[in-house]
Amino acid sequence: MTFLGMRYVYEVYKEMNFSKAARNLYISQPSLSAAVKKEEKQIGFPIFDRSCNPIQLTELGREYIRAVETIMDVENGFQNYINDMQELKSGSLSIGGTNLFASYVLPPILSRFTEKFPAIHIDLVEASTAELTEKLYTGTLDLLIDNQALDASIYGSEFFCEEHLLLAVSARFPQNEHVRNYALTASDIRENRHLSSRIPPVPLKTFEDAPFLLLKSGNDTRTRAEKICLNSGHFIPKIKLEAEQQITAYNLSRYGMGVSFCGDILIHHVPEEESLLFYKLDNQNASRDVYFYYRRNRYQPLAVREFLKIVPQTEQK
Repeated sequence: MTFLGMRYVYEVYKEMNFSKAARNLYISQPSLSAAVKKEEKQIGFPIFDRSCNPIQLTELGREYIRAVETIMDVENGFQNYINDMQELKSGSLSIGGTNLFASYVLPPILSRFTEKFPAIHIDLVEASTAELTEKLYTGTLDLLIDNQALDASIYGSEFFCEEHLLLAVSARFPQNEHVRNYALTASDIRENRHLSSRIPPVPLKTFEDAPFLLLKSGNDTRTRAEKICLNSGHFIPKIKLEAEQQITAYNLSRYGMGVSFCGDILIHHVPEEESLLFYKLDNQNASRDVYFYYRRNRYQPLAVREFLKIVPQTEQK
């Protein structure tokens, strides 16, 4: 087996499509197909089941991919060691986050890092938590920042901050009249008044009949929102629309389309919005920790270690 052949096979595996993989590799599809067939001939078994659409790995193919990922881990670890020996005069750092973290949280930290280590190439990847976790597992990412808990037996973590979910409601909604004493403004959130024990949580059942804008199923914010409504408000939210990103639900709430759940991290970073009122929530699911995650049992490059040193020095809000 040739390592180049492994690279070709792995790209097909990532895309599960020969045409897309060929474009990524800047070679023709016939050339890629020939290279994969050559690899399959050398091992004596098919790696892909081409009778499916999209194609799938055979049983042997799955073992092949696991072996390739092990080889790639060793290669990447050795290359990172070489880069460390050069005292960060070269190398790269790949870090991922959802839209919230990639757009608002990571920029000031990355700015400090590149100022200190200008020769390090930064690869910033924005995607869903599920996609980013897969990339972190396979070694495509060095670090992932997220507010969803990952398996501690597989991933190590560095604490970043605590995030608090709040209810975002259009000031035009009639329900606000019943809970005026609980309402907070964006300015209040920026001053962290919602963290004070003197600020009471809103009686959530007040919004039982309001339309809700929740994130799609599988998202941690969606899961927490449903639990909060059920445990604190004793109701199932009436979902008007499902969004992919927290910022999308927030913006839809600005235009009066419905009630949404958003974190104080977001409110700290977007322009102050007078059309929204915010409410503190009384539930353990309303708070969660944000971590930088890395893959355990994998060589941690000096660039990653230096990046994590910079994180506490950067203003979080």
